[in-house]
Amino acid sequence: QVRLVESGGGLVQPGESLSVSCKVSGFSLDHYPIAWFRQAPGKEREGISCISSRDGSTYYADSVKGRFVISRDRAKNTVYLQMNSLNAEDTADYYCATDFEIQGRMSMTEWLRNWHLWDYWGQGTQVTVSS
Repeated sequence: QVRLVESGGGLVQPGESLSVSCKVSGFSLDHYPIAWFRQAPGKEREGISCISSRDGSTYYADSVKGRFVISRDRAKNTVYLQMNSLNAEDTADYYCATDFEIQGRMSMTEWLRNWHLWDYWGQGTQVTVSS
């Protein structure tokens, strides 16, 4: 059974850092990619980062580039999203997702643009940036 479980969300002040995790089971990070998405109240879901299973290559949306870092620990079946220099615009529910067919079908840029193509999702973790 494919399962993704996010954790690590919380309340932080502007400028602070936070790391969220995505623990997976039922499949291998060696074979399938992981993407992070977020959704703020009243806004569309936004793809922010992803990591390829093939070579560990990563990609970031412009909104988080230079501030967020995605990484994986294959031994722990966990993908991390380290978020630095957080601001109020980063407040959202954060979700990780995987899909068994998307890799190789399109570019990583398109992975993030097409959230509706990802089949498996976690329940999300809330991140609030506020003073």
